[in-house]
Amino acid sequence: MKARFLIASLLACAVPFKSIAQTPGVTAKSILLGQSAAFSGPAAQLGIQMNIGTKAYFDSVNAQGGVYGRRIELKTRDDRYEASLCVENTRTFIEEDKVFALISYVGTPTTVAAMPIFTQAKVPLVGPFTGAEVLRDPMNRYIFNVRASYYNETEKIVEQLVSTGNHKIAVFYQDDAYGQAGLKGVELAMTKRDMKISALGKVERNTINVEGAAKAINAVQPDGVIMISAYTSITEFVRQMKNAGSTTQFHNVSFVGSKALADTLKDEGYGVAISQVVPFPWSPSVPIVKEYEQVLTHAGINDFNFSSLEGYIVGKVMVEGLKRAGKDLTREKLIAALEGMNNVDLGDFVIGFSPTNHSGSKFVDLTMIGHAGKFIK
Repeated sequence: MKARFLIASLLACAVPFKSIAQTPGVTAKSILLGQSAAFSGPAAQLGIQMNIGTKAYFDSVNAQGGVYGRRIELKTRDDRYEASLCVENTRTFIEEDKVFALISYVGTPTTVAAMPIFTQAKVPLVGPFTGAEVLRDPMNRYIFNVRASYYNETEKIVEQLVSTGNHKIAVFYQDDAYGQAGLKGVELAMTKRDMKISALGKVERNTINVEGAAKAINAVQPDGVIMISAYTSITEFVRQMKNAGSTTQFHNVSFVGSKALADTLKDEGYGVAISQVVPFPWSPSVPIVKEYEQVLTHAGINDFNFSSLEGYIVGKVMVEGLKRAGKDLTREKLIAALEGMNNVDLGDFVIGFSPTNHSGSKFVDLTMIGHAGKFIK
């Protein structure tokens, strides 16, 4: 009788243990997530700020007991904004670190290169910091995009330029998947208006060799230049254009990293415009921004910016998905939970996923760098 009771007790205990053991990255006390991003090199500030926001939110959740008693742990690996390193990092996350899911990856060329790895392994990626269409269409079951696309951003920028009488528009772009995605967005927006791009200039990723691009674009004296690159090359491009006497309107898509661009351009940044895919980080009247400011301040961080706010929002989306997935956590349950988040208001910032749509937001706003690097809506 005692032996029978002992066996029954062991079997009862084995059920939850077996469920947890079969889910990589999940224990009774923790959930392990992985982030590959640039933490060094020319695009470092993008990865650093995304990480700050994502981790700050996780830390605040952990301080309140985590998700069903599990702490969220975030493991990071530096890919220096190089595709090959991101592929290596992703394999390591999945095969060696045994992460539960991936989050807050940074960049189009890096994320696109890693996509076959995590897709084949059926590991979800939430909130990559890229607006590339290739990560949206066709829809990938394992990618949940929190931000608007580059098509959404470039449409808004072209609309702004044209509506203010600026019809001669040039494009400066990074010669890789990111730059080409943005360029395609501009082409679509221009074609919609029966217009053509006046001039093109390109730069190789992780370099600032922009002399040829600046010369070619300045030669047509454009009314506006739409820039799709990283902040280091854009800084050099803007400087060379201004040194050549250009008075064009400079517009960037959000991936540039607004704070990093303002910091590197300094006084030369005045008037440079940037589209944004998250609310204004200095507007505490917006509930998600107020919460973000309070959490970062509590963590001893007073440097608010668009990139860390995006990271914060991505962290919040992940946690909402984890909560909805329930205590018996699996990757499939997380995917189902995220797909059930239809028009969820995170604080005047709405996210909407479904089984046929993994593009959570189309929010785009326009901002400009003002005096002393401060941003103006």
